[in-house]
Amino acid sequence: MKTDILGDGFEQKQVAMPADHEGPVVTTIIRRLHAGRAKCAVLYVHGFSDYFFNAEMGRKFNDAGYDFYAVDLRKYGRSLLQGQKIFGVADLSEYFPDIEAGLEQIRADGHTEIVLMGHSTGGLTASLFMKRRAPADVRALILNSPFLSWNLPWLHRHVAIPAITLLLRWSPGLKIPQPKDPGYAYSLHKAYGGEWDYDRTLKPDVFPDIDAAWVAAIERGQRQLRGGADIRVPILLLRSKSSVGKRHSRDQYRRADAILNVETLAAVGRRLGKDVTEVAVKGGLHDLLLSSHSVREQAYSVIFDWLKGLGL
Repeated sequence: MKTDILGDGFEQKQVAMPADHEGPVVTTIIRRLHAGRAKCAVLYVHGFSDYFFNAEMGRKFNDAGYDFYAVDLRKYGRSLLQGQKIFGVADLSEYFPDIEAGLEQIRADGHTEIVLMGHSTGGLTASLFMKRRAPADVRALILNSPFLSWNLPWLHRHVAIPAITLLLRWSPGLKIPQPKDPGYAYSLHKAYGGEWDYDRTLKPDVFPDIDAAWVAAIERGQRQLRGGADIRVPILLLRSKSSVGKRHSRDQYRRADAILNVETLAAVGRRLGKDVTEVAVKGGLHDLLLSSHSVREQAYSVIFDWLKGLGL
């Protein structure tokens, strides 16, 4: 391990993974260890157009007695190699080895009890991982606004997305243009009056145009969970109490989920396993742990109380 870009006790190492259809691939493991003997370890998986930058999260888990780990998935953040297509993926299972690499590091550090935590697409991927792999030492799953359902009109969900999936057979490089509106970034970055400072080349204000293959991968992953996943560990499903869209003011963007429909994600989330605790956080952003100070303090309190109740 070497000192991470975050400093302040954070360390990182890159792990070379088997090459994919584009060439060499790496994943990056980040960790910050508790000063004493930790209760257990937490592994965090970021969302789309993102990377791990929330140093406060690592410190909060350390202060609560946990060793904290995160992964920058392949082709994201610290793991993006020169010449690589950012975020390129054909199936979400391509990220499973990245999660496994994080788990292996945690085991090598002596832990036998692990909590897996995912945000947005990271929550979708973590849920699929637990449905298919379910390592015995992963004792709980925390989902922070998981991307379990599209936030799109009926016609887009039931006509446009299936059409995109079909078009991939003839146009594998098809791109889907994205709105040129940095609405969510207005709620986050210091440049817009937000609280957070992060690398805007690694977490762009405006989403880049995405590959149709990415859309198909998300749709395929969501479809596997819609009817239930039978995940056998306790699940904490965290979401904002409300969603916002383009018709809302910038101030409203700072107090709700601007990316997903919280009701539809919750409807799928409740069916992920038999032991699901759902908590709606008033005033929460899409990433609840980037919300205003009082809101994220509430979210951390829910997380740590829930883990304590599980004996973790």
